[in-house]
Amino acid sequence: MPLKNQVEKVRIIGAGLAGTEAALYLAGKGINVLLCDMKPKEFTPAHTSENYAELVCSNSLKSNDVYGNAAGLLKEEMRILGSAVIAAADRAAVPAGNALAVNRDEFSSILTESIKSNPLIECVSERVDDIDFNEYSIIATGPLTSGPLAEKIKEISGGGLYFYDASAPIVSFESIDMTNAFAGDRYNKGNGDHINCPMNKEEYTEFIDALLIAKRATLHDFENVSVFEGCMPIEIMAARGRDTLRFGPLKPAGLDDPKTGRWPYACLQLRREDKEGKMYNLIGFQTNLLFSEQKRVFGIIPALKNAEYMRYGVMHRNTFINSPKVLNKDYSLKEHPKTFFAGQITGVEGYVESAASGLLAAIYLERKIKGKPFIQISENTVMGALTKYITTANDNFQPMNANFGILPVPNAIIKDKNLRKKALAERSLDFVRRFRKEIES
Repeated sequence: MPLKNQVEKVRIIGAGLAGTEAALYLAGKGINVLLCDMKPKEFTPAHTSENYAELVCSNSLKSNDVYGNAAGLLKEEMRILGSAVIAAADRAAVPAGNALAVNRDEFSSILTESIKSNPLIECVSERVDDIDFNEYSIIATGPLTSGPLAEKIKEISGGGLYFYDASAPIVSFESIDMTNAFAGDRYNKGNGDHINCPMNKEEYTEFIDALLIAKRATLHDFENVSVFEGCMPIEIMAARGRDTLRFGPLKPAGLDDPKTGRWPYACLQLRREDKEGKMYNLIGFQTNLLFSEQKRVFGIIPALKNAEYMRYGVMHRNTFINSPKVLNKDYSLKEHPKTFFAGQITGVEGYVESAASGLLAAIYLERKIKGKPFIQISENTVMGALTKYITTANDNFQPMNANFGILPVPNAIIKDKNLRKKALAERSLDFVRRFRKEIES
């Protein structure tokens, strides 16, 4: 039987992380969902799998450190609120030191099966080109929204904003030259899950020289390319200075090379893509180089001289709306309160951040449908702080990752950085538990 004050169905457009998170939460609350995604009839330039919740850029959901890293804290907040995405990630986890990395196929398969086996979720494979403001809906079409729907979103949001995003290559383990690599985690924190590919000064110099003149793929969309700092192609980083990569993705700090007993001059880390360790991701090596150039330039790194590429790095446009101008604090449009937005299109940046916005949008929509009062999650939580960021006036609005800097400072002055983070985390988890009790009452 339908619940009192409940509409027949909520339409969710887009079955990425935000859309699947929202669909499963609403269905868990007894609300019928119509989940629309153009897969498998059509794919964006960045997607290849028929499954929902496909991970495109990296297989890492970042740190699992609850008390020392904002990404780890955000995941714990979501666990407390019953996140289906984080539960699937925990099930599909592969060894990655202190990070939560997953087998991409297993992760998306778990969520796809959960969606398709739920009797309250109807899945439709179609591209949606318009928005019905008279129905309850969540638009979670992601950063690659295009076509008539993108034009409609621009129309109602005063124009879309954009930046370019990039993904890193994946190589097979058997093609890595382990005589020029070693296993281990930075400062020995972890279970030795990473593969480290060291370079001496001469090798690094040769690599940088080749990288700076390597040919890039052409981007036709815009003349002036805006690149998000958190996912910057290495060729753009290298152009900022010859040592930039040595303080970024090729940072050698904390990695003792067993051949020398010292830190290398520069070092690339590889992270598992699967539990078996058959495939490895080049950490921080997002790139827009031509495929042939990736093989040539990255092959200068001794351990990757004969690397077999399971996937080359690619670059694509990410679009987001001007959320501070058009969204309420419950993720609904100010002009159309039945229409909600969630995911990276809102200006949150990252897998977990995207799923978190989908979870909150669903929580707020469920309460609105059932006539319950709006309860705002505290800005003392990472989820709440991100919500505040994307809904607060900002003349230079840009995508935001989870970080401790967006949280209000603690009441007491804590000089020690680690103790301050721990205090912020403990306060955050306390507020999330209170929020859960309030929305469950």
